[in-house]
Amino acid sequence: MSLKARLQDDMKTAMRARDTARLSAIRLLLAAIQQKEVDAQATLDDAAVTAVIDKQLKQRRDSASQYAAAGRNDLEAAERFEISVLETYLPAGLSDAEIDAAVASAITSTGATSPADMGKVMAQLKPALAGRADMAQVSARVKAALAA
Repeated sequence: MSLKARLQDDMKTAMRARDTARLSAIRLLLAAIQQKEVDAQATLDDAAVTAVIDKQLKQRRDSASQYAAAGRNDLEAAERFEISVLETYLPAGLSDAEIDAAVASAITSTGATSPADMGKVMAQLKPALAGRADMAQVSARVKAALAA
């Protein structure tokens, strides 16, 4: 079953269970996926759907931190709940050792030697680690490895 089909099934289940908070989070995600499909004029595969989920998670995390800074705990809690719902649709995350191994492999395969080569390394890592690792952390690890 594709990821998009799973989302639609979970939306129906949330409707039947009258779980409005979960239903709202899934509907927002499906709307973002549909918008991306309209923009691309094509049906998204699981990798593209995962990229949309990643983008939505990043937006929710940013909103939650802003709500926390403003003292709006009710809105922050709502964002945190949506984050927990969206995270269930991502593949299992990679461990630190697996990320470090992927970074080392990408550096050797691209022949990167300095921080100026960071773009080449990230271009190779992004498709491989998308949805499975926080790309900001991966970027920091690549920068540290190339600076050493």
